[in-house]
Amino acid sequence: MKKKKSILLGPVITIIILTFAIMIISCISSFFGIDGEVTKVTSGSLETSVVSIKNILSKEGLRFFFSSPVETFKNFKPLVLLIISLMAVSIGKASGLFKAMFTPLRTLKPGVVTFLTLFVGIVSSFLGEYGFILVMPLIAVIYQYLGKNSMLGILTAFLGVSMGYGAGLVFNYDDYQLGLLTKEAVTVDVDKDYLFNAWSNTYAMAAATFILSIIGTIIIETVLKPKVKEAIKEEDELTISKKGLIWSQIAFVILMLIGIYTIIPGLPGSGLLLDNTKVSYVEQLLGEKAPFQDAFGFIFLIIMMICSGIYGAISKNLKNTNDFSVGLSKEFDNLGYIFILLFFSSLMISILNWTNIGTVFGSWLISFMSNLEFTGIPLIITMFIIIILMSLLIPDTITKWQIASPILIPLFMKANITPDFTQFIFKAADSVGKGITPFFVYFIIMLAFLEKYNNKETNKITVFGTLNLLRPTVLIFMVVWLLIVVGWFIMGLPLGPNMTPTL
Repeated sequence: MKKKKSILLGPVITIIILTFAIMIISCISSFFGIDGEVTKVTSGSLETSVVSIKNILSKEGLRFFFSSPVETFKNFKPLVLLIISLMAVSIGKASGLFKAMFTPLRTLKPGVVTFLTLFVGIVSSFLGEYGFILVMPLIAVIYQYLGKNSMLGILTAFLGVSMGYGAGLVFNYDDYQLGLLTKEAVTVDVDKDYLFNAWSNTYAMAAATFILSIIGTIIIETVLKPKVKEAIKEEDELTISKKGLIWSQIAFVILMLIGIYTIIPGLPGSGLLLDNTKVSYVEQLLGEKAPFQDAFGFIFLIIMMICSGIYGAISKNLKNTNDFSVGLSKEFDNLGYIFILLFFSSLMISILNWTNIGTVFGSWLISFMSNLEFTGIPLIITMFIIIILMSLLIPDTITKWQIASPILIPLFMKANITPDFTQFIFKAADSVGKGITPFFVYFIIMLAFLEKYNNKETNKITVFGTLNLLRPTVLIFMVVWLLIVVGWFIMGLPLGPNMTPTL
């Protein structure tokens, strides 16, 4: 008997099907009046409101459906960040600078390359979600020059940034925003004298960075790597120039020092990218109105343009200004597909957010947990699982914590667990959740990069195929994260300066 051929749904069709599924669910849920209660801190007090699922097939919903796509796509931040990142990586590759920098690293053992990729991905969490867009295309190019499979590099980079989003060597913008929400949840109803410290989780974050990098290397080498089919490797004829590399490195150091000077307060002409209306340095650097967050991507592009221009001119890989101009677009080759995916995914995500399906689902989970009488390890494990489940429909870190923190922070404080450790548990679970949902925009972007470097007809890149490919690896990462969190709690190790897991 002939085996039936399985139907492979391409990512665009899958996204469209998911979008229609959301629309149908919103219609049915709205008809039955399904809602949830969300508690938020508003003007210094706790306020509980009823959130209902809105019907996208209603008159109001259809008006949103037809009128919002252009505006949504135009203001879709990942799109702008992606374009900036691709220009920076493009000129680095076209000038030959990346070839000169990374080809000598071919002697590195595969395990070392995987470790470094994971480590860089985790540390890039300092940049927030921009880390996904910067690291994935850059690692793909590096793997090419190392003679390795770029598709494996992209998957490893995605896992590094996503699974390590709650780790890192220093806190990031999301950590700061989470901390403000944590402080609100504590001071509004439990302890008005509580002070938020941005460094409160730094010991645990740093330890998790190395643990995840080491164990993650073993996981990827043994579980993921054998499942990724080898792609055809491409070579170029770009010239390697030692003189060009030296001068571009000198330029890089000078530009980096200038960049650092823009975020140092108190010196003559310094602090250009700081919000000088704030008192603490953390607020100046990472506050809502601080220029640094939005400026980083553009600064990176400027640095890459200058360094690559210098190298390209000396090496003669860029013979004139036209070569330089065209070089900024090289990495856009075979990547028009990504803009199609981003258009449909931006529409899907905007509809999901408009209908409130994720918010209501999340409120149910938080309400369920608030009624449990667990303490200690059972409470920690339950929260860990709840946050992962929330991430299926709410990948955004801040949005989840806005819903969860007003309930979970007091709940954990009653169980003698500090707010800072509760936030660390949340970040760990949020990291895992980002790797298992098709509603996470950077997962969709990863699919496009995989397709770009997919040179074999037998390799079919699909949404659920990729999720299935990553699932065993993500599950093991989940266990590792859970062991880190529970182990830290049992041993009572300090989370950061003067901060412990228990009160």
